[in-house]
Amino acid sequence: MAGEGEETKSKGFKLLGILDVQNTPCARDAVLHGAGGSLTLGLLHFLATSRVKRSFDVGFAGFMITTLGSWFYCRVTNAKLRVQQRMIQDGMKNKVVYEGTVLDPTTATNTLRPGADTPSGPTS
Repeated sequence: MAGEGEETKSKGFKLLGILDVQNTPCARDAVLHGAGGSLTLGLLHFLATSRVKRSFDVGFAGFMITTLGSWFYCRVTNAKLRVQQRMIQDGMKNKVVYEGTVLDPTTATNTLRPGADTPSGPTS
C-alpha cells in the first residue's frame, strides 16, 4: 500500500549494453527490421549455396545493412516531421499575433485589391 503513489521506472532493454532500445527513437523498429533482414538473407543464401559459414556472414551483413538503413530512414523522416511541425506552430503563433492588424496576411490581400469584395457577375 505504501508504493501506490510511486511510479515504477522501467529500465528498458539495452542492446550490447550501450543502446537503450526502449527510449531511443527508431531503435526498436530498426533492430526488428535488421533481424528480419538477417534471417531472410542468411536463409536465402544458405538455400542457394548450402554453405553455412558464408550464409552466417551474409546474414550478419544483412543485419547491419538493414538495421542502419532502417535507422537512418526513420531518423530522416522524423527530422522532416519535426521541421514541418515547427513551421506550423510558428504559422499558428503568427496568425494569433497578427490577427486583426494591418499586418494580417488574410486582410492585406483584400486591401490591395479594391474590387475583391464585389461580385464578378453582371450588374443591374
